[in-house]
Amino acid sequence: MKKVVVIGPESTGKSTLCEQLAKYYNSSWVPEYAREYLTVHGMNYTYDDLLTIAKGQVALEESYIEKAKDAKLLFIDTDQYVMQVWGEFVFGKCHQWTLDQITKRKYDLYLLCNIDLPWAYDVLREYPDPGPRTELYNIYRNILLNQPVPWVEISGNYDERFQKALKAVDDLFIA
Repeated sequence: MKKVVVIGPESTGKSTLCEQLAKYYNSSWVPEYAREYLTVHGMNYTYDDLLTIAKGQVALEESYIEKAKDAKLLFIDTDQYVMQVWGEFVFGKCHQWTLDQITKRKYDLYLLCNIDLPWAYDVLREYPDPGPRTELYNIYRNILLNQPVPWVEISGNYDERFQKALKAVDDLFIA
C-alpha cells in the first residue's frame, strides 16, 4: 500500500483533496483526528491535548491501514509533521513521542497544500490572517525540503489542485 499524506496550514483544502483522491482511486482516506477531538473537547486545548491528538491520529491511521490492507493507495489528512508544527507554533515545543513517530512512520508521497485558497471560517480554525498562514506554509515547506520522501506543492483553485494531485500520484505510482 502506498500512503499519500496531504499537509499544509488550515483551510487549504486538505480534507477535500483527500476525499476527492480516495473517490477517484476507489480507495480510502484517513480524516484528521484533531477535528473529531476538538469538536468534542473544544478549542481551549493544552499542550498535553496535542499528545492525545497525536496518538489518536496514529491509531486512526493504523485502523484504516488494517481495514484497507489490500488497497493500493491510502490518502491521509495530516500526519505527525502537522503535530510537530502545531506544538512548536502554539507552545514552542513538541512532544518527544511525536518526534519519535516522525522517524518511525513511513509514507510514499506528500502533497503540500498552498495558502492560495481563501481562508474559510470554521469554528475549529484559528488563523484567518495572511501572516500566520504564510509562516505556517513556509514551515511545512522547509520540513518537506529537509526530508527524503517525494513531495509536490498543490496550488490553484479546487479543480487545479485535484489535477495536480492526480498527476503527482499517477506519475509516482501508476505510470
